[in-house]
Amino acid sequence: MMIQNNKELQQAYSLSGAFTLALRLVVGWTYFSAFWRRLILDNKLIADEAGYIGEKFNHFLPNALGIKPLIEYLVSNPESLWWAMVLFTIVEAIVGLFIMLGLFTRLMSLGVLALATGILLGSGWLGTTCLDEWQIGILGMATGFSIYFTGGGVYSMDHVLFRKSAMRQSSWFAWIGSGVLPISSKVLNRIILAGSVAILGMTLFTNQYFHNGVWGELHNKSVKPVVEISDAKLDSRQLTFTVYRVEGADVYGSFLIGIELKDKDGNSLIRKDGADLSKFQELDIKNRYVAKVKPGKHSLIIPLGSKAEISIADDVFNTLPKGEYSLILTDISGITWTQTILN
Repeated sequence: MMIQNNKELQQAYSLSGAFTLALRLVVGWTYFSAFWRRLILDNKLIADEAGYIGEKFNHFLPNALGIKPLIEYLVSNPESLWWAMVLFTIVEAIVGLFIMLGLFTRLMSLGVLALATGILLGSGWLGTTCLDEWQIGILGMATGFSIYFTGGGVYSMDHVLFRKSAMRQSSWFAWIGSGVLPISSKVLNRIILAGSVAILGMTLFTNQYFHNGVWGELHNKSVKPVVEISDAKLDSRQLTFTVYRVEGADVYGSFLIGIELKDKDGNSLIRKDGADLSKFQELDIKNRYVAKVKPGKHSLIIPLGSKAEISIADDVFNTLPKGEYSLILTDISGITWTQTILN
């Protein structure tokens, strides 16, 4: 009777694993394709070249949840960032390929869960037309969690390679591969229920945190550029201030076409237009991160997540009296950002 029950249990696990084959193939390609795009179709691991994956990683920084200090450390240290991107790409390749093949399926499903959680926390706020990155992250978490319990089933390398070996009969292989989990149905049901509720909780929490998607007014931080101005000061030689782009589309920068300083009466003291900013000296821009503020063809480009101190020298600063001044930055869209300076 026990042998019969065990056989039926094995068949049940084999069938449940077959049911999740489409999920395995799709989520596996989702991660393996990252490796494929970065190294096979194009090399996006070359620092300081267009398309470098480290700069995209920098885009996550302004509104990441919980892992912002780690992201800031990496984008502030280019060599460490490069190694992290290489390691991340290798992990994505292995996890993606192995989950598609169904090789060490349960171990790889934990990799899917970890990668998806990282995507969710780092970039769940991004998405110009929809809640793109949030959906990728949260669905990846649910998929990794589900595949862990089903295993690879009959359509997996676990089944093909180990079905006749002693390894398949060992309890440790069940935890990292496929087959019957050595745990009672009662305990297993509790774990599945608790995990599912926890993922639902993470879904609702992050949807609300990033997008106000549960209650309140829905917002999308990827639509309009937002630039924060800080540390603005005047001395007898120059105007210095720090810009930090915290919102807007990640696929292109904010195009700054105006920098103006006014006195308290509204008189313009200095004014730089798009033509001036396109010729801005890079020596007067001190970038903090991998994503760099730099002059473009018709403006000063501020990528998402970039932070830089900008200096403007002018003889007019030699004669400025003490008082209150306004620094005004103008984006090509017409949006302006203003910072008061007390001299």
